[in-house]
Amino acid sequence: MISLQLLTSNPNQSSFQTSPCIFHFGQPLHRKTLKPNFKNRTHYGNTIQSVLQWNRKPELAGETPRVVVITSGKGGVGKTTTTANVGLSLARLGFSVVAIDADVGLRNLDLLLGLENRVNYTAVEVLNGDCRLDQALVRDKRWSNFELLCISKARTKLPLGFGGKALIWLVDALKGRQEGCPDFIIIDCPAGIDAGFITAITPANEAVLVTTPDITALRDADRVTGLLECDGIKDVKMIVNRVRTDLIRGEDMMSVLDVQEMLGLALLGVIPEDSEVIRSTNRGYPLVLNKPPTLAGLAFEQAAWRLVEQDSMTAVMVEEEPKKRGFFSFFGV
Repeated sequence: MISLQLLTSNPNQSSFQTSPCIFHFGQPLHRKTLKPNFKNRTHYGNTIQSVLQWNRKPELAGETPRVVVITSGKGGVGKTTTTANVGLSLARLGFSVVAIDADVGLRNLDLLLGLENRVNYTAVEVLNGDCRLDQALVRDKRWSNFELLCISKARTKLPLGFGGKALIWLVDALKGRQEGCPDFIIIDCPAGIDAGFITAITPANEAVLVTTPDITALRDADRVTGLLECDGIKDVKMIVNRVRTDLIRGEDMMSVLDVQEMLGLALLGVIPEDSEVIRSTNRGYPLVLNKPPTLAGLAFEQAAWRLVEQDSMTAVMVEEEPKKRGFFSFFGV
C-alpha cells in the first residue's frame, strides 16, 4: 500500500511551517491541526482565502507581468478549468490578473467564469481597430482585479495574418495600458500542437503543463514539454489533475511520483477527482469560490500560491504498515 506525502521543495522560504502530512484525499491518515495567530485578526478577517494564507501574503517572485501559458497537448485534461481556478485564486490573493482565452472558435473560459453574456468585443476587433483594448477586456464583478480577453467570438475563424506576433502585440499593449501593468497574464492554450498552440506559447516566458495520470495524456505531455523547451520556455511546471487514490492503491492508476519521474518536471499541484467540478462548470462558478471549499478547490489555491512564489512540491511514496498475517496466510490466502 502506498500513499502520497506532499512536501514543499523549499520549506525554509517562508515563515509558514508545517509538519509533513500524509494524504489520502478525503481520508487523512495523519494530520496536525494548524493553529493560526488571531492577534491580527482584523487584518485577515474571519474567512480563510487560502490554506497557506495564515501568516502572510505570498511574495511575488520574478518580473511583472509574468506571462504564463497553461497547456497540455491532449484535450479534456482540465486546462480551462485550471486557468479559471488558478486565475481567480491569484485575484483573491490580491494580484491583478488578465486571462486570455486563446482557443479560437472553441472558447470555453468565459463559460466557466460565468462571463459568456458580457463578451461583446474580442482581440480580433482590437487588432482591426473596431474597438479599444479596454472595451474588449471583461472585468469580473466578483473580483475587480480579474479580467478576461477572448481572442475571437465563438464559431468564427481567425484572419490569416493572426499569429504569434499579434498575440505579442496584445501582451505588450496590456503592459503599457494606463490602468497599470497586470501582475499575471495567463493564456489558456488550445489542445493539440498545431498553429493555435504555437500562437499561444509565443509570448509566454513560463508554462504550466496540465496532465492526468493516464498513458495517453502523459505521452502528449512529454511531446509538449519538448516543444516548449525548443521555443525557449525553460520554466515549466506541471499540475496532475483528476487523481484518484483508490485506483492508485489498487494499482489501476499511476501515482503522482510515477508521473513526475516520467516527465521530469517540477510539481506545482495535485488536484483530486471531484464531482463538484461538473456542478461548478455548469453554474459558471469556479471551485475556488465555493463555500465551504472543496478539496479540489483548496488544491487549486495551493497551486496558485506556489505559482506566485515560483515554488514547487514533491510527491513521495510512503509505505503503509503491513497487514497482520493470519493463520491461513501460510496457504496463500
